[in-house]
Amino acid sequence: MVSARRVAEQVLDPELPVLTLADLGVLRDVREDGGRVVVTITPTYSGCPAIDEMRADLRARLTAAGYTDVEVHTTLHPAWTTDWISDAGLRKLAEHGVAPPQRIGPRSAGPVPLNLEPPARRVPCPRCGSPRTTELSRFGSTACKALRRCEDCREPFEQIKEI
Repeated sequence: MVSARRVAEQVLDPELPVLTLADLGVLRDVREDGGRVVVTITPTYSGCPAIDEMRADLRARLTAAGYTDVEVHTTLHPAWTTDWISDAGLRKLAEHGVAPPQRIGPRSAGPVPLNLEPPARRVPCPRCGSPRTTELSRFGSTACKALRRCEDCREPFEQIKEI
């Protein structure tokens, strides 16, 4: 039988199906205890509409692999960050025309500073590499994405925002 971890690592994200839950950094832990499998995931944000689908997909894939007692737990602490996206995940996003987030690095404890201004960084076009892109909408198909357009190749694309 294939390990439960290996099965869980292959489950695709329902909103970004070019990434697995492991690529996205949502898959936090997979434990086998006798015949029982306990999976822990952290959604990209607390109101993530795809969390039920993630749980169902994990249960379905693990059950299909022969595991009959599967529990999927959700934890919100620590909060997910785009830094948890694997290097392979960042590459897959760019290869599929989605601008990946930059690494943010460690954060300090305490209150989160409020900044109402959009980030000033340049987001290169994932299709042609041009740094000349424009934000069309701060929110794309999901809250964690922005919609942009390249000024050189004129193609629209989504950008995963740094969280």
